Amino acid sequence: MSLPASRKKGRKYQNTIPTDEAGFGKMVPILREYMNNKAENTPKKTLGPFKTDPSVYHTPPPSGLRITWIGHSSILIEIDGKRILTDPVWSDRASFSQSFGPKRFFQPPIALADLPPLDAVIQSHDHYDHLDKATIHFFAGKNIPFFCSVGVGQYLKKWGIAPHLITEMDWGDSALISNEIVLTSTPSRHFSGRGIVCRNETLWASFVIKGPEHNIYFGADSGYSPQFKEIGDTFGPFDLTMLEIGAYGKYWPDIHMGPDHASNAHRDLKGELMMPIHYGTFNLAPHAWYEPVEWLVPLAVQKHIDLFVPKPGEPTEVKGAYNSDWWKEYLSPL
Repeated sequence: MSLPASRKKGRKYQNTIPTDEAGFGKMVPILREYMNNKAENTPKKTLGPFKTDPSVYHTPPPSGLRITWIGHSSILIEIDGKRILTDPVWSDRASFSQSFGPKRFFQPPIALADLPPLDAVIQSHDHYDHLDKATIHFFAGKNIPFFCSVGVGQYLKKWGIAPHLITEMDWGDSALISNEIVLTSTPSRHFSGRGIVCRNETLWASFVIKGPEHNIYFGADSGYSPQFKEIGDTFGPFDLTMLEIGAYGKYWPDIHMGPDHASNAHRDLKGELMMPIHYGTFNLAPHAWYEPVEWLVPLAVQKHIDLFVPKPGEPTEVKGAYNSDWWKEYLSPL
């Protein structure tokens, strides 16, 4: 089975099935929902600080697969001797300005300068909580390959990444990382744009990351779609799926899954372990900051899904089901 390449209508990329992207027509009800919202969107207790010991990276993981969750969708993946960083965001705010916009709940547990040598950076799409100008500036002048969705390379070039280090990928495209890891761009159900104009003029994607020993899936941002099953049938089973569970809302179910649909996607993908991402880092939706993971845990029991939930900044080998329960000590008393 082959997956479809992206398709466009004029200059705009389109999802594979009809998708309500919660555009201008939904602005009034969305604003009303935010104004009437009484959930603990931002933690009352300060989260962290979480700290990563960089010396851990001097010793490769015996299992061949180790994950360090930096927060949100930023993940340092060690897979079969290679290191890959996904959607790196180190700035305080996921915004076009560092003066306002969604602010981090906790500081990144490791400084950019303390990261181990990287074999690749993956950029799934151009939203501010996934593509961060200041972080990209840090990588300028460094000999690190970037793999991104079609159109995102323009930002990388503008911010200092050498053109020969940038590989733009359409859905269905594959590329080699260090001649050992096969990276394949796969569809997701989302949208793109860094402002009011230019919406959907760059592509969004998920990625299959297949090494000699391990096969994992980075879901980035997506609403639920039949294509999870197609991806699972074509590229699965997966040792680990990394799927977004946060930033859902009643007015945009087509573009963000939430825990219930994410756990269904994991089963469609034929995943062994499910790692929740895209939660507990920024206030991006009218739900409590802890709600996505608190909801996911009992859902996983009901659906017989084994979870992999590392603590922020804790390099954790992927050897079986694991739940750090990291968020529980920050819950406010009822």
